[in-house]
Amino acid sequence: MDQPEPEPYWNTNVARHPGVLRAVPEGCGEALDVGCGDGLLALKLAGRARRVTGIDASPEMIARSRDRAGGRPGLAFVEGDFLTADLPAAGYDFVCSVTAVHHMDFAAALTRMRELLRPGGTLMVVGLARESSPAEWAALVAAAPLVRITKVVRRARSPEGMPVADPRMGYGQVRATAQRLLPGVRYRRHLLRRYSLTWRKPDPRAR
Repeated sequence: MDQPEPEPYWNTNVARHPGVLRAVPEGCGEALDVGCGDGLLALKLAGRARRVTGIDASPEMIARSRDRAGGRPGLAFVEGDFLTADLPAAGYDFVCSVTAVHHMDFAAALTRMRELLRPGGTLMVVGLARESSPAEWAALVAAAPLVRITKVVRRARSPEGMPVADPRMGYGQVRATAQRLLPGVRYRRHLLRRYSLTWRKPDPRAR
């Protein structure tokens, strides 16, 4: 396994990368990073999977991804709309997405990810949602000081030009939709205003 490289920057998305990497199944052949941005996570995934594909709708982000990869074998990037791009059905052992799914139709994106997974494959989504209940707002306010301190201590920053969008769905909506589309999905809320979904696609051959 490749030795980890120093982080070029840190933010609340990069903070979730270790959890994504831990979810990669052993012996992973093909991995897909949806909304790969500047390719930082995809490059890390290349140490866990034989072949990694990153896809992003932003030409600027794909250009940065390819520059970061430096022609590394087994690492490719596709510029295009994830929902319509020509990707192999049931072609991936691992599909992940970090804070990109709220840029798309959520249900359509989860459905496409499910279809692209091979039987027995693993899906890991880290997302951003909006507070929509008194309890959620209270949790946000309670965590705010720690979040601010963490960002200052870690010198949080994001690359210039990274596309941004406000989430349209609340956490409850995210959880309900994910449970409907991905039976048995594991849903978790995280401190730095993120949630995660982890799901293993059933494999009929394993029965």
